[in-house]
Amino acid sequence: MEETRELIERMLDAMFAQVHHVTRLDVIIRAESMDMADDVLELINRIPPGRYTRARLCDQLNSAITAHGWSRTLGTFD
Repeated sequence: MEETRELIERMLDAMFAQVHHVTRLDVIIRAESMDMADDVLELINRIPPGRYTRARLCDQLNSAITAHGWSRTLGTFD
C-alpha cells in the first residue's frame, strides 16, 4: 500500500502544480493515465462530481478511504 500512497501523492502534486481547482473528471483521467490499480480507481470514482481545491479533494479522498476501510494502510492525504 505504501507504493499506492506514493502514487496518489504524486498524482495530487502533479494535478495542483499549476492550478488551484480540478474536476472529478480531471482526477479520474489522471489516475487512469497513471495506470493506477483497479481498486484505487474504484476509490477515486467514489468522489462526487464537482470542482475541487486540493484541500477539498483530499477531504473527499480521505472520506472514501475511510469508507473503504483503507485508512490504516493508506493513511490520509492533505
